[in-house]
Amino acid sequence: MTDQQLLERIVLNPKVLVGKPVIRGTRLSVEYILNLLAHGATVAEIIEEYEGLSPEDIQACILFASKSLSNTTFMPLGVENI
Repeated sequence: MTDQQLLERIVLNPKVLVGKPVIRGTRLSVEYILNLLAHGATVAEIIEEYEGLSPEDIQACILFASKSLSNTTFMPLGVENI
């Protein structure tokens, strides 16, 4: 599956979760799925819990986050004393 095909699984609609990126056809935000993964949930556990999700949906969330961060410039808030 290409990056474009994966990213088509993520939609932004101002009428759904105030425009947060969500998995198409759901109210599950990319942020929520990433948070589940960050706290130790496996892809299999997430798919089991949320009927209709596929491994590609989870993969799309990770790709979306990666692409979003690649366009972000980070500036340090302070300089650490060495």
